Amino acid sequence: MNFAWLVNLDRRWLFLIIGLLTLGPLVHPLGLPLTTSPPVKNFHDAIAGLSDGALVLMSCDYDPGSKPEVVPMTKTALRQLFDKHCRVVITCLWPGGSSLVDQTLESVVAEYRARGKAPEYGRDYVNLGYKAGNEAVMVLMGKGVANAFPQDQRAHATATLPIMHDVRDYSSFVLLVNISSGYPGTKEWVQQVNSRFHLPMVSGCTAVSAPEYYPYLQSGQLRGLLGGMAGAAEYEKLRGEKGSATQGMDAQSLAHAFVALCIVMGNVVQWSKRGGGAA
Repeated sequence: MNFAWLVNLDRRWLFLIIGLLTLGPLVHPLGLPLTTSPPVKNFHDAIAGLSDGALVLMSCDYDPGSKPEVVPMTKTALRQLFDKHCRVVITCLWPGGSSLVDQTLESVVAEYRARGKAPEYGRDYVNLGYKAGNEAVMVLMGKGVANAFPQDQRAHATATLPIMHDVRDYSSFVLLVNISSGYPGTKEWVQQVNSRFHLPMVSGCTAVSAPEYYPYLQSGQLRGLLGGMAGAAEYEKLRGEKGSATQGMDAQSLAHAFVALCIVMGNVVQWSKRGGGAA
């Protein structure tokens, strides 16, 4: 078979195909099959097993640089918590992430508002905003959440908010949901809070961070783990959602399949040239 046309193929055609394979699923999701891994199912089940109205601490420790991976899992977790009527206290330990976390939270609340059953700020959820100090903030919250965050993201005195009347320290919460991109994040929450205050915990993180946290799953310090966009997409599948993580995984899968095809075809061309030379 003559593969000369592949040798002379303009690389711009490859760039065009990659672009189309990436853009297509983002516009029209394909819904390619996904297998749900045990860590993702455990993350989902940890929230599903909560009592309605339970108090949950959620720390969103990331910035816009990891938005494609962590924002989809943040949104899905918030939807599951709000569907369970959980009361959610949200914090952020990354200076560059405060506004992104607030936008993400309010976009989810807007979805419920459009359906006429939005959670009420200050009663059903509160965004305490950013606090500098990393692990020191975690330790301070163990002595009193209102002490660590005297004001929320909207400059309200936290002590005046109805949701905070039931919040003292970590003993007030039944679960910690941490979505993180690095330091400070899951590792520090495990070391400073789960280990010291025994607050049950689940985590969502970037794909590059996930391998570091699997030992915490094996030890039981994490009850569930979402690793990168794949974990977020699996979580969306469990929830029956087709969000941006599912779209991203469709695009990523097609692009990876095409790259693999290019590698195979490149080797076929080389083998055919060697065969022709040997003849």
